[in-house]
Amino acid sequence: MRDEAKDQRVRPGRPRVALGALSGVLAGFASLALAELVAAAVRPQSSPVIAVGGASIDATPAAVKDWAIRHFGTNDKLVLQLGILAVLAVLALTLGALAVWFRQVGAAGFLVFGGIGAAAAVSRPDSTSLADALPSLVGAAAGALLLYVLVGRLTKVKTPASAAGGGTWEAGDGLSSSAGWDRRGFVLAAVSAAAASAAVGGVGRSLNASRGQGAIASRNRLVLPSPQSPAQPIPKGAGLRIPGISAFVTPNADFYRVDTALVVPKLNAASWRLRIHGKGVRRPTTYSFDDLLHRELIERDITLTCVSNEVGGPYVGNARWIGVRLADLLAECGIKPPSQGGAADQLVSRSADGMTIGSPVEDVMDGRDAMLALGMNGEPLPFDHGFPVRMVVPGLYGFVSACKWIEDIELTTFDSYDPYWVKRGWSRRAPIKTASRIDTPKPFARPKAGTVMIAGVAWAQHRGVDRVEVRIDDGPWQEADLAGEDTRDTWRQWSLPWRATKGGHTLTVRATDRTGAVQTDKRTRTIPDGASGWHSVVVTVE
Repeated sequence: MRDEAKDQRVRPGRPRVALGALSGVLAGFASLALAELVAAAVRPQSSPVIAVGGASIDATPAAVKDWAIRHFGTNDKLVLQLGILAVLAVLALTLGALAVWFRQVGAAGFLVFGGIGAAAAVSRPDSTSLADALPSLVGAAAGALLLYVLVGRLTKVKTPASAAGGGTWEAGDGLSSSAGWDRRGFVLAAVSAAAASAAVGGVGRSLNASRGQGAIASRNRLVLPSPQSPAQPIPKGAGLRIPGISAFVTPNADFYRVDTALVVPKLNAASWRLRIHGKGVRRPTTYSFDDLLHRELIERDITLTCVSNEVGGPYVGNARWIGVRLADLLAECGIKPPSQGGAADQLVSRSADGMTIGSPVEDVMDGRDAMLALGMNGEPLPFDHGFPVRMVVPGLYGFVSACKWIEDIELTTFDSYDPYWVKRGWSRRAPIKTASRIDTPKPFARPKAGTVMIAGVAWAQHRGVDRVEVRIDDGPWQEADLAGEDTRDTWRQWSLPWRATKGGHTLTVRATDRTGAVQTDKRTRTIPDGASGWHSVVVTVE
């Protein structure tokens, strides 16, 4: 009878199930905290949240990715990670509550999810070792053990000897004094686990942050030499001083960022290498950052546009880039464009985070200022924008040209290899479409009657903008005043003074590029090769 009493379990009531759910959350917290610490010893990208997040991005349909970029912008990655944490919290709550009835099943659930995280980590394109599985596995084991211990405090009754001082070992429902669960032991274990997890997580985050210190130091030490081929001064008339219009040169801090990297790679310039190899490459070559610094550097003003930019969207920016002509490097390796008998028609660039981007070899070598950029607006590339080296190709959307954190260039063909975005339904070739945007007045603005300045930007990289027209409601098209042109690879500002009358009005803009092609009014989605259509804003004049 006494032995039976020792093994007797209290039938779980709602309060005890709630504490089981709390135990699941504490176990989940401990699991992620320890995984963060282990990831600091392996690499930050092996963290289960990052690994699962990356796998989720890869598995997400292109239309959903595009929707996330439109609605969350550069915060899309933060939203994804918060979503993953929310899902993990719900799962931890569920496993904790389940463990009150089935202790071993609840703990085993943590091991299952640890296995999922480990599989995601080792399957990432930038994974080079099975060690990437360790953070998820070690964290899951710790979470399972902690849940098993905490729930054990809730389900086992005290023996008569241990109940001295008022406790009993009889079965009970709820948390009354007659319930024999080990309250003191549970509280001590829970508080200790929470404190230890917080400390371990803090150490892990600190160590992960410190891993990038060498890269940060290498960037801080870098002084870009003066380019042998400097950009021409920006014409005085290129930048209009109109409130609300986009600055002609986009500051680095404001330049759009669209990529799939949940953790921004921090690469040390001293150890960075770029390998060029593949089909038609007679002399495979590896370059160091110092090799590039000692080559002829060019400086150019180039406007970049993301293919996910909706009509009138924000994912376009203009900057002054400094770097090395990509065509020169390719020629040194014996590469010829297809028009000259070259064997490869696609250049596949690979990033440190495993991204693959395919560019037409013909476009890269046709004389445009395609470069491996080292600097942006007078300083070394920011980490968010590809330090130490990235690709910049005028006239092509970023998903087929602008590889950041580049480490490898392989020459191949479009028929034999599909890069990351092509596998997900985007085009192989994607020249930037002629587009224009109204920056001011803003949508739903309420300007006063009288002269209202309508202004914005237009772009048709590598062709140039020749004309911008504005239409008020259904009236005739009126030619806007174009600001001075810097180069055909940069956007142009434009303006039109409008004698605004009271009431609601629709303002519409369209551009014409230097080939004579007028921006189409046909609305298309961003998938597969960029959005098209005229940008309009509705205002109410008071």
